[in-house]
Amino acid sequence: MSAPIVVAGASMAGLRAAEQLRAAGWNGPITLVGDEPHMPYNRPPLSKEVLAGKASFESLAFRPRAAVADVEWRLGTKAVRADLDRRIVELDDGEVLRYGGLVVATGMRPPRLRCPGPATGRHTVRTLADARDLREALTGPGVRVVVVGAGFIGCEVAATAVALGAAEVTVVDPLPLPMVGPLGELLAKALRDRHEQRGVRFALGTGVTGFEGDDRVTGVALADGTVLAADVVVESVGSVANTEWLDGNGLDLTDGVLTDEHLRVGGRPDVIAVGDVARFPNARYDGVPRRVEHWSIPTDTAKHAARLLAAHLNGTEADLAPFAPLPTFWSDQHDFRLQSFGAPALGKEDVRVLEGDLDGDVLVGYHVAGRLVGVVALGGQAAAAAAARHRAELLKQPALTA
Repeated sequence: MSAPIVVAGASMAGLRAAEQLRAAGWNGPITLVGDEPHMPYNRPPLSKEVLAGKASFESLAFRPRAAVADVEWRLGTKAVRADLDRRIVELDDGEVLRYGGLVVATGMRPPRLRCPGPATGRHTVRTLADARDLREALTGPGVRVVVVGAGFIGCEVAATAVALGAAEVTVVDPLPLPMVGPLGELLAKALRDRHEQRGVRFALGTGVTGFEGDDRVTGVALADGTVLAADVVVESVGSVANTEWLDGNGLDLTDGVLTDEHLRVGGRPDVIAVGDVARFPNARYDGVPRRVEHWSIPTDTAKHAARLLAAHLNGTEADLAPFAPLPTFWSDQHDFRLQSFGAPALGKEDVRVLEGDLDGDVLVGYHVAGRLVGVVALGGQAAAAAAARHRAELLKQPALTA
């Protein structure tokens, strides 16, 4: 029997990789290794519908395709070391797996603030267990919530906490505006205004220096001298790639796993990376390797990389153009949605309102050298539909380097 393909990471990216390997003609064994005890599930609802009690934890589970019914699942364990020359992966229980092909799908984890003070009462939102614990904390009477980090998850959790009836919800961030990184100033200001109108407070341009309280958090001390009363703290301060298990293999792991334009790792045809752990050059834009933490990326990366890995192991050729996805994201907050297509972060120096106005449904375009590279809609269904109409235009654009 041929050596199996080992998929390190059993979340959405790992599942999609297994499915796409079967679709690409790999009929050999596949082993998926994941540190959580659960089968793969959908993470975005954790900070919204599930936290709000509008969706059950059970509803998040993906239904694997029939083609992967014979896949071996190693759940509740994780990869702790790999030797790519010897083609082995060591698990945290001491078992060593030999592979013919390796899929790196270990994803990200939320970092924790390294500040003095108690740990009890501080939460992150990444796993089912995280969401269960946070929901229980948020449903107490008169709860005061401090969210550290004004990115996607931070803003979503703040909106959910308001909807659950929290007495106070304050978002802290050292940047001057919420989500200013992906959105730019124009739309970030409009986003802040909408949150404030719905009861969210902001402490922007300052960071956290410590947590007050004895056994559990009672307050959050800020760099500007302010102390915010807090019963619940949510830390949403970015993400860290789970790549330590790949140390010692001569790979570039400075921000995720660096790949080539086909998602191959370290020039090896038998190792690919998929999902948000992959740092890849996007041929649609400027070719600079970047990680992309959008919901569509696990499927997009798996579809491309699996074809190459399956072809290599089957001894055939897969003549593919360089990987060039059109990034897509959305975020539901309060009663409005952010919907994006393309790469708005590349065009923040030239931002224009394309449709509507900033006080209502609005569509904003982002440009490089006068060329549209991304759109973001803010508002209701009409705004989201307006963004979707520009998808075809963005797909037709030549590469920025062309």
